[in-house]
Amino acid sequence: MLTRVVRTLLGHPRVDRVVVLGDRQIEPAVTGASFEEAGGSIAETLSSALERHDGPFLLTTADNPLLDAATIDAFLAGAEGADLAAGLVERRVLLSAYPGSRRTWLRFRGGAYSGANLFWLAGPQVLPVLDVWRRVEQQRKRSRAVLGAFGPLLLAAIALRLLSVEQAAARVGRRFGIVARAVVLPYAEACIDVDKPADHALVEKILRRRGF
Repeated sequence: MLTRVVRTLLGHPRVDRVVVLGDRQIEPAVTGASFEEAGGSIAETLSSALERHDGPFLLTTADNPLLDAATIDAFLAGAEGADLAAGLVERRVLLSAYPGSRRTWLRFRGGAYSGANLFWLAGPQVLPVLDVWRRVEQQRKRSRAVLGAFGPLLLAAIALRLLSVEQAAARVGRRFGIVARAVVLPYAEACIDVDKPADHALVEKILRRRGF
């Protein structure tokens, strides 16, 4: 899976270089990509990478083997001008194409969304957000950590579905003094990653249909 993702990124005209952040045991044997050992948490690893390398960064995950050029193009177009962006797929888009697929859904006014494992980090201006992410990771069982990061009013508005996903992202950005954006993608496959054997079987079926 990792090798497929790396090759997709290397083949995209807007990707200048590929850096794999992870455990040495999964270092891909792909010419053109460099490898760096990950830190103690995702947030720490990304913060360290932002401090070492010039941005911007397109971030994805190793279990995203359906990533393709069209999805990258759509995401980059939606992230244009943002400091921080996240890719999402609306539930109706996925279920209309793959009615048996099961995902974790984030509910907002106007729809439910699943993450597409695509993120845009424009540069060091997003480090305060990553610092909050790190603290939430460390204190994920303490609700005060989340409340302190985003504030009770914003969390209540999201929980009550008073905000669309785009509005929620914009408000999070304003809280940190950056432009944050939710990029809703039109491709059902964009949110199909491999978390369980059923996902693996579905991905293999889709890839065979694509001729791989």
